[in-house]
Amino acid sequence: MMPVRLLCVAGARPNFMKLAPLLCALERDPEIDPVLVHTGQHYDDAMSGCFFRDLGIREPDYHLQVGSGTHADQTAEIMKRFDPVVVKEKPGGVIVVGDVNSTLACSLVAKKNQVPVIHVEAGLRSFDRTMPEEINRIVTDAISDLFLVTEESGRCNLLEDGVPPEKIHLVGNLMIDSLRANVTRARESDILSRLDIREARYGVVTLHRPANVDSGPQLREIMSALEVISETLPIYFPVHPRTRSRLNGHLGRHRISFVDPLGYLDFLCLVSNSSAVFTDSGGIQEETTVLGVPCFTLRENTERPSTIEHGTNVLAGVSSESILNAWTAADLTTRHGRVPPLWDGRAADRCVEAIHAFFNCKPASLAATG
Repeated sequence: MMPVRLLCVAGARPNFMKLAPLLCALERDPEIDPVLVHTGQHYDDAMSGCFFRDLGIREPDYHLQVGSGTHADQTAEIMKRFDPVVVKEKPGGVIVVGDVNSTLACSLVAKKNQVPVIHVEAGLRSFDRTMPEEINRIVTDAISDLFLVTEESGRCNLLEDGVPPEKIHLVGNLMIDSLRANVTRARESDILSRLDIREARYGVVTLHRPANVDSGPQLREIMSALEVISETLPIYFPVHPRTRSRLNGHLGRHRISFVDPLGYLDFLCLVSNSSAVFTDSGGIQEETTVLGVPCFTLRENTERPSTIEHGTNVLAGVSSESILNAWTAADLTTRHGRVPPLWDGRAADRCVEAIHAFFNCKPASLAATG
């Protein structure tokens, strides 16, 4: 029987961290033929290339070079460029990761070509439909065939949506596979000296969600709180490209140091040595939970409740008052929290087991596709 050909899709930097350990496990498996597709949703070296190098991801088999644009433009362009790949490769399945536009676009193309969709990080919900990522999650899960879940909330959400239990597999967190595999190497980074960080205690900030960075009043609220916090905790802020242009009025104020985007290893080193992280990123909520670093999530909700139930994460809101209240109430002298179940660095192996079980249940003609 020929190996099952699987198109493995990555588009944005969170995808790379999750796909790296899974791709490695798939490439070791003689029954699977993985084909790597990079949509180019994140396309410059700071947002894409250095992550491939840091994580040891091979050159993609296809680079669609989609680039930036509105949600509609980007999603449509990915679909246009991914469809010929599916037609040419005739895969047995398409693996999509997370909740970015590439996830949604490639899922739609796969299903319209009658190809099964495997959704990694399925079932997560913020229950906030103003978030583009929430729409991507809901639609992708509505048309997926195999659901690989990071935490218990994802399993419960899918069951609530009527997904048959046998299609849902609680496998753990691929992003944590990457963290555990690389954290020792990351701590050898010289990023602290390159940024001239001499303080024993410092904080790290990341902001990129449109609701936070595209709204002038909301961004001012967040930055006002961070400026107050920086008076007692110096802050380092790797600035996402879409955010920098909106921060002109805040650059150089108080003890907030704005730095260029960092590669995976440098950023992991920066966070692992920090005293606190302020973020609107879902993945960083997970990484700080495992690292034991207090995390203040600058949102009103999270699709990763296990980081609050088990970990070090606190929902701080987006007003200056709510953020400062969360900061004042925090006890940074003791790092509380524990690691959620199955976030043990072996999620990739469990994903492969679930993929094997899925294709063993399919007709031989499908399992032999490719």
